[in-house]
Amino acid sequence: MRNNLIVSGSPHIHKQESIPRIMWTVVISLIPAGVAGVIIFGLDALWVTLVALVAAVLTEIIFEVLTKKKITVMDGSAVITGILLAYNLPSGVPLWLPIVGAVFSIAIGKQVFGGLGQNIFNPALIGRVFLMASWPKYMTTFVKPLSYDTIASATPLAALKEGKILEHISYLDLFLGKRGGCIGEVCILALLIGAAILLYKGYISWHIPATYIFTTAVFTYIFGAKQLFHGDWLFHILSGGLILGAFFMATDYVATPLTAKGQLIFGVGCGLLTAIIRIWGGYPEGVSYAILMMNAATPFIDRYTKNRIYGTS
Repeated sequence: MRNNLIVSGSPHIHKQESIPRIMWTVVISLIPAGVAGVIIFGLDALWVTLVALVAAVLTEIIFEVLTKKKITVMDGSAVITGILLAYNLPSGVPLWLPIVGAVFSIAIGKQVFGGLGQNIFNPALIGRVFLMASWPKYMTTFVKPLSYDTIASATPLAALKEGKILEHISYLDLFLGKRGGCIGEVCILALLIGAAILLYKGYISWHIPATYIFTTAVFTYIFGAKQLFHGDWLFHILSGGLILGAFFMATDYVATPLTAKGQLIFGVGCGLLTAIIRIWGGYPEGVSYAILMMNAATPFIDRYTKNRIYGTS
């Protein structure tokens, strides 16, 4: 008698998704911000992005060849790291800087931990923080947007930190990218288009971005001015790398909590740290440091927010 009750090994439910498909969709979602960066800052932004991308890919190939590992560069993860690193750089940096940053991001931020799926920190942010610590002058020298002669080249957050009046910059300017800043962070509209793609595809959830942005807004509203509850929370949302960080770096699958509850805690932590650094820290921006510190806390968050195994108390 034929046995029709044979069950194969798990998993029993499959989706038509794969790591390469997800990664290349993320690459596509990052394109609008890159196009906006080139329009705002000129071709220098394109060269910085391409150099960082190529350097990241080549570093991954060389590292995997030397360590006799399977070549995984076609999964798209190295491309994402290169693009995100470039998006966190000013467009006027010398081209050797994104090369050094990409090599550090892939070799130290990713491969020494074992490669994709085993890194504990976001590789692109590791590279950015390394470059900031090593060459702060290049990393804080921003190019004035093209065709906007009245817009200062200094970032709005830096100007605010120095106590300068920002009457010439409107919320619309901030939303469209008419300001100094890094290549991929300035145009909020372009970033939201890319974020909408990822949310629609279900590749990221709302938990981390929403709590991250909301917490930053609330904290800067309460403590962001000399008088309590008078801070310009919308200015803080639209300035710096908050939107880029919240949707494209704080949502890194590997370095963020697994559960929805854990992701909410992660987002709140990122928001608090970002706001604290912006308001009281010596550096006007805090997104990179906030995300990396919460990456370090992810194992502890996972430990205390893991779901109860069915059938256990």
